[in-house]
Amino acid sequence: MNSRTFSQNTSAPRIEQLRAAMQRHNVDACLIPSADPHLSEYLPGRWKGREWLSGFTGSVANLIITADFAGLWADSRYWSQAEAELAGTEIVLMKTPSGNSLLHLDWLSANLPAGKTLAVDGAVLGLATARALEQALAKGGSSLRTDLDILGEIWSERPGLPMAEVYQHQASHAPLSRAAKLEQLRQAMQLHGAQWHFISTLDDIAYLFNLRGADVNYNPVFLAHALIGPKRATLFVADGKVPPALRELLSQDGVALAPYAEAAEALAALSTNATLLLDPRRVTLGLRQAVPTAVHVVETINPTTFAKSRKSADEVAHVRAAMEQDGAALCEFFAWLEQALGKETVTELMVDTHITAARARRSGFVSPSFATIAGFNANGAMPHYKASAESHATISGDGLLLIDSGGQYVGGTTDITRMLPIGQPSAAQKRDCTLVLKGVIALSSAQFPRSIKSPLLDAIARAPIWAAGIDYGHGTGHGVGYFLNVHEGPQVISGSAAPDAHTAMEPGMITSIEPGIYRPGNWGVRIENLVLNQPAAASEFGEYLRFETLTLCPIDTRCLDASLLRSDEIDWLNAYHAEVRARLSPHVRGDAKQWLESRTQAL
Repeated sequence: MNSRTFSQNTSAPRIEQLRAAMQRHNVDACLIPSADPHLSEYLPGRWKGREWLSGFTGSVANLIITADFAGLWADSRYWSQAEAELAGTEIVLMKTPSGNSLLHLDWLSANLPAGKTLAVDGAVLGLATARALEQALAKGGSSLRTDLDILGEIWSERPGLPMAEVYQHQASHAPLSRAAKLEQLRQAMQLHGAQWHFISTLDDIAYLFNLRGADVNYNPVFLAHALIGPKRATLFVADGKVPPALRELLSQDGVALAPYAEAAEALAALSTNATLLLDPRRVTLGLRQAVPTAVHVVETINPTTFAKSRKSADEVAHVRAAMEQDGAALCEFFAWLEQALGKETVTELMVDTHITAARARRSGFVSPSFATIAGFNANGAMPHYKASAESHATISGDGLLLIDSGGQYVGGTTDITRMLPIGQPSAAQKRDCTLVLKGVIALSSAQFPRSIKSPLLDAIARAPIWAAGIDYGHGTGHGVGYFLNVHEGPQVISGSAAPDAHTAMEPGMITSIEPGIYRPGNWGVRIENLVLNQPAAASEFGEYLRFETLTLCPIDTRCLDASLLRSDEIDWLNAYHAEVRARLSPHVRGDAKQWLESRTQAL
């Protein structure tokens, strides 16, 4: 079903069903966030209610329905996509400046009259968001109700829980044992005076227990909650997902299994005067409400969030090897693509098929790390564009092809964006590509104090782009997991993110650098590498860090206007290409090797 068909035939009756249910419960407004009980970025089908109601398929947005209004709050990454997918519906696109914007709360405060009620399913409402929402509603005298799952009443064909099997991340690629990670966590708990710690975020759980799964597309995680005590830990996971042999290994490490649905009961059973550590940004209101009032709650960031962000030397070695495999796959893919263009019909859809097939031939590959973005010309101007069978472009003529893709390997997670010239790019397109590359080089070359708040680095990449009077509407970089989520914290390089203490840059962190320029209706440019925080020379002013570029793939110089590059920028690009050629040459042959050698020639 394409978005236009959905818009005209499906959204309206579903919204009317929701309004009827709201009326039965005396609810005046309903908020459907993009969230699940684990506050995941990518959602299992069971919790894609916002998409089911609206037809908007982007990963982040908030939908509000009242008796006479329907609005979807989405940031600039999704505006063009949302306008297309909401066409023909009553849903109004409410544009927000960033993905963490709370403008929908301001709208509720201003538009929900005193005495009225807003319903949100507390099982998927983040605790921190719930508190902000309660404050916003209190300003207007309205109230919040979180005990209703209205979607559950009207979504008759709602998917069930995913049941993919959980498996062990083998010791060869998981250098630190499960027992050692649990011991480290308990030491962190003691520092906070906590006997108990509850975790809901799936990547934290997968990291802590050295387990992986396939319950969420592109992310090797599984649905679970975890309660860690002084001696034992309990993993709440659906029956049948953990095979007997793995269950025994977990038991040997002091980990018991319990049914997925019993997590709230376990919290409710905590003894009086116990101390529980919770991360308010990573647990839902519903689970927080299960904690007895007599339990003392320490609210702080999950210690595992810090631990998994700081990759060990052994993990980094595996990541470097995965980057070589990924780079070799990309050489094979680009060699095929350049030969196919002009000789056969090539579409945006074919990019995903061939790039995934190339990765699948490489050692350690498990799956893509996100849905491949292949946008030709105007489609490249939508940062989160996804070609579909009903709507995609044929790659021909002149212009730019943006390809953003990545892979999950047992030894690391990759995420890369490259630009490919199609025919003869215009001078303006080459200028944009060059400006974006200058931003990549500026930040990649930076040296900065250890523990600097990562959002403060954002301006370094933007400066060359700002100098041309241009900007882009998304962050410059996100943390990347180790065979885990392609987006992870705590670090984020974004001017719209708060420079909180937990965003400090520390050795071992892997982050993307991906500035861009987007010209709606014309073209988009983004160049992305992953980088590793490495110690730099210390001085009397303290410790410093620098970036090691991990991603290995040529940056196509045919997209560039070399006259706009300074000599030091050309030196950086030539040195990068020499490194790419040396590291990838042993892994490729034939057409792929010829392509690699051609695309890494010095300027």
